[in-house]
Amino acid sequence: MKKVVISSVFTALLVLSGCGDKDPQVEATDSAATQEVSSKPVQTVSNNNGSVASDSTESTSEAMARLEKELKAIYFDFDKFNIKADMQGNLSADAGVVNTKAKMFFVKLEGNCDEWGSDEYNFALGLKRADTVKKALIAEGVDTSRISMVSFGESNPACADKTKECWAQNRRVDFKLLP
Repeated sequence: MKKVVISSVFTALLVLSGCGDKDPQVEATDSAATQEVSSKPVQTVSNNNGSVASDSTESTSEAMARLEKELKAIYFDFDKFNIKADMQGNLSADAGVVNTKAKMFFVKLEGNCDEWGSDEYNFALGLKRADTVKKALIAEGVDTSRISMVSFGESNPACADKTKECWAQNRRVDFKLLP
């Protein structure tokens, strides 16, 4: 009888524990600031040459889309979250764009992983990658209050093929601009 009760309790705990959720993990402190500011209208937008003008015909969303094309993804080695030496130039260029042409926008760093590892592990690794890029941007002079982070783990692949080259494209941090 005792074995039946123990095995029933064990089975119930196993069933009730379930799987981890797959929702992206968002850094709480920065996202609240982003939501508060994003509700305020932006008066100025960036022209094609990077200068700021209030009478431009380019909308805020068009300016953000144009500037996002200038921002380059930061790629990582398998199972790593340190910035590689060959990515340092991309990071410096991205910091320059964020500090000059996109200075009126907030930056969301999106951490991504390849499909190897558990969902929980990949969400954590994506957040570590985004945090590493955030620290590097702060070191380059970007204000910490303008940066938020999110981890998509393996749920936002840039490439779906089952090759080493494809998996390497998925180990990245993308930049998104927010009003």
